[in-house]
Amino acid sequence: MTALPPVSEIYASTDISRDGPLARALALLFEQSDALFEFLVPSIVDIIAKGTSSIPHRTYNALIDIAIKELKGWPHVQQANFLGGHPRIGEVKGLSALSASEQAAHATPTEVLARLLVLNNEYERRYPGLRYITFVNGRSRKAIMLEMEEKMGIGDGWVEGDKEEKEKEVYQLGSEEWVSEARRAIEDIGYIAQSRLVALKVDGDQEGTTG
Repeated sequence: MTALPPVSEIYASTDISRDGPLARALALLFEQSDALFEFLVPSIVDIIAKGTSSIPHRTYNALIDIAIKELKGWPHVQQANFLGGHPRIGEVKGLSALSASEQAAHATPTEVLARLLVLNNEYERRYPGLRYITFVNGRSRKAIMLEMEEKMGIGDGWVEGDKEEKEKEVYQLGSEEWVSEARRAIEDIGYIAQSRLVALKVDGDQEGTTG
C-alpha cells in the first residue's frame, strides 16, 4: 500500500505536478480524477503559498478540511468530474488498495453485487453526473445496498427499467436536489479521507515543520 508523503514536505512544496507531494497525497486520500489534478491541487498549493490564517495548523486534517471547503465552492460540472473519480459501491476490479479494503471486496455475495450494479445505475440516472458515495465506516456492502434503496425509496421488489420510474425523479445538474446530494457526497469524501489516515497509521493532527 502506498505511503503518504510527510506532511511537512507537502506544506513546503509548490509543486503542482501529478508527481508532486500534494498530488500524491490527495490522490491517495480522495482517489484520482482529472479535476483533482487540474484544479484542486493548484488551488491548495496557492492557499498554502499565501500562508493565510485559514491554516492555523499544518496538518493532514487541516489539508483535508481545506480540500473539502474548496470542493464545495466549485462549479457543479467540476464537482461531478471530481466525484466521478471515486469508485462505484460494489466494484471489485480496478480499485485502489484502500477502496478495496473499505468495501470488503472479498466478503460480498454475488447477488448483493448484482443489486448494487442496478442501484448505481438508477442513482446515476436520477442524479446525472454524480456517483453514489458514502462513508462506509466498516459497514458491509449489503448494508450500503439497503441504504441506497432507502435513499431512493426503492424496495427489494423494484427492478431496473420500470416505466413509471423513468418518467420521474431526474434531478438535473444544478437543481436543489442535485446540489444537496453533491454536497453530501463531498462531505462523506472528507470522512473517508480522515479514515484513510487512520488506515495508513498517520496522525492527522501531527504538525509538519519546514525547517
